[in-house]
Amino acid sequence: MTLRAWLRQRAPAPPTRLAERLETVLGHRCDRDSTEAEHSCLSAAEELLRGLMVEPSTGREAALDLLTVDALVTYAFEAASEVPSSLQARAADAMARLAATARA
Repeated sequence: MTLRAWLRQRAPAPPTRLAERLETVLGHRCDRDSTEAEHSCLSAAEELLRGLMVEPSTGREAALDLLTVDALVTYAFEAASEVPSSLQARAADAMARLAATARA
């Protein structure tokens, strides 16, 4: 199953605009196997957040992208929860990576 198909099976389904933005931001990663969902979603969230951090303003125009970052991280952890024994280490790694975007 592709990441695209995996995302489309999530319940509840995100609003249409958010679903479209998720696929746009994920780009070619949507065609990867769903077993790569955690890595693909977290990497896409990190890239999008890094881009938002360099913008001079993060007003209303950034709302959809901020929601997209949130959704991508949520999906990354949903995928990561399939291996509960490594969730703590994965969470620490994700926090460090996302926090590093503020320092970039």
